[in-house]
Amino acid sequence: MRCAHAGGTAATPVRTVYEAAISLVFPRRCPLCDNPVDPYGAYVCDDCRNKAVYVTGATCYKCGKPLDDESREYCEDCAGSSHLYDRGMALYEYRSVSDSIYGFKYKGRREYADWYGIEMAEHMGRRILQLHPEVLVPVPIHESKKRARGYNQASLIAHRLSEHLGIPVRDDLIQRIKRTAPLKDLTPSERNLILRGAFKLGVNDVKLKSIMVIDDIYTTGATIDAVAEVFVQHGVERIYFATLAIGKGV
Repeated sequence: MRCAHAGGTAATPVRTVYEAAISLVFPRRCPLCDNPVDPYGAYVCDDCRNKAVYVTGATCYKCGKPLDDESREYCEDCAGSSHLYDRGMALYEYRSVSDSIYGFKYKGRREYADWYGIEMAEHMGRRILQLHPEVLVPVPIHESKKRARGYNQASLIAHRLSEHLGIPVRDDLIQRIKRTAPLKDLTPSERNLILRGAFKLGVNDVKLKSIMVIDDIYTTGATIDAVAEVFVQHGVERIYFATLAIGKGV
């Protein structure tokens, strides 16, 4: 499927034929209920389309978290701290798709990325293109984790989004050199500490002025900031991010 609002190319014919052949043996799973997709050939079940809650209404001007108080400009986190990235956005409220993301990351449901890419292009593509990023940069995972999982979930999302928006993906620009414990139970300060020195540039030089960092989840921004720090140090002037899901702010 091609984004109706953006330029670029849809999935290649070779990949489309390959996916059709695979789906005959291993039926595509719905990213929202994990059952074989109904109707066959779709990316998501008709009955599941309304389960995911989109980020709408008032959002933080910096990170894009939904706000309960429309009079506020920033969420509590962004109002009390500074971030190295310029601005970000997200597609879904995290709680509505937490099970989907868990399956995507830990149960091998890499086909979910096809639906995620379509959704991000349809609902966020215009805003992403208006920022004029030169490349999409997936947040890397440590090589040992990638070997165990078989893929980097952020890279899958970035490549699917690229197919719809026509913005190239650069997986080589940054590397994760420090394996860290899961961040979900850590405080913001603990996250910042554990991520210190976790990333390094993967090439000799970066001749880019504007990039869009892609990840699956945004919570406190510690990971995006750690990635942004590397690029800031190497002269990238504008750093944006887009994630599949984000926690709710106040």
